[in-house]
Amino acid sequence: MSDKFSLAGKVIVVTGGTGILGNSFVNGIVEAGGAVGILGRNRQIAEERADAINKNGGKALALVADAMNETELIAARTLLLDKFGRLDGLVNAAGGNMPEGVLQPEEDIFSMKLAGMKKVTDLNLWGTLIPTQIFGKAIAKTGKGSIVNISSMNSKRAITKVLGYNMGKAAVDCYTQWFAVELANRYGDAIRMNALAPGFFLTEQNRNLLTIPDGGYTTRGELVIKNTPFKRFGHPDELIGALVWLLSDASAFVTGSMICVDGGFSIFGGV
Repeated sequence: MSDKFSLAGKVIVVTGGTGILGNSFVNGIVEAGGAVGILGRNRQIAEERADAINKNGGKALALVADAMNETELIAARTLLLDKFGRLDGLVNAAGGNMPEGVLQPEEDIFSMKLAGMKKVTDLNLWGTLIPTQIFGKAIAKTGKGSIVNISSMNSKRAITKVLGYNMGKAAVDCYTQWFAVELANRYGDAIRMNALAPGFFLTEQNRNLLTIPDGGYTTRGELVIKNTPFKRFGHPDELIGALVWLLSDASAFVTGSMICVDGGFSIFGGV
């Protein structure tokens, strides 16, 4: 039974692998026996993480690329295939929010920074779709594999301030379902696509929105905790189990699904 959850012999790329959640994804894949390509824009962090894994007996490769840059992604794919000779999975963890995509309560709703909103939407949607186009070709040549996108609570409920992020993640959900069907039409059950939908986890992108320097919560952070039945933020490592399951043969009949790891946020009605 446990062998079905193993990633031994599999090679998986993680975009956004230099981020906080990406780090947990990378380590979880290695712990499950997989080899991993750590893809991100920060060369130093990618190489440090890959070196640490390799020194501890794992298999990792630093891949420096922007998830929106096709040329860089193709070069990264070449390096990966030269190193490992195959590709079995992809985790599209690149994405997030940025200050220019935030609408504050005191700002005019009819004077939103549309360019900033579009930039965030593009990052989350196209930063998922483009890597799939590039690395998906290698998975298809392997003949079997799993692609995991990163959804969000923002695609399930109206979360204030971050419209661009809401729209981007909602588009990722639509893409996940559409592409999963198209993969099945062409490859049967050999290549699957699903999404992992984290609840609220502290990252460098949302820390200032949710916490204050002394360790307490902002008003927004308090609202998140209030509406999370577990009454806490998630820890990045708590995403590993669901991710490994989606990448492994244990989820062989699962495609087009969105798995919530959110402490109950998505199901809580507030009363």
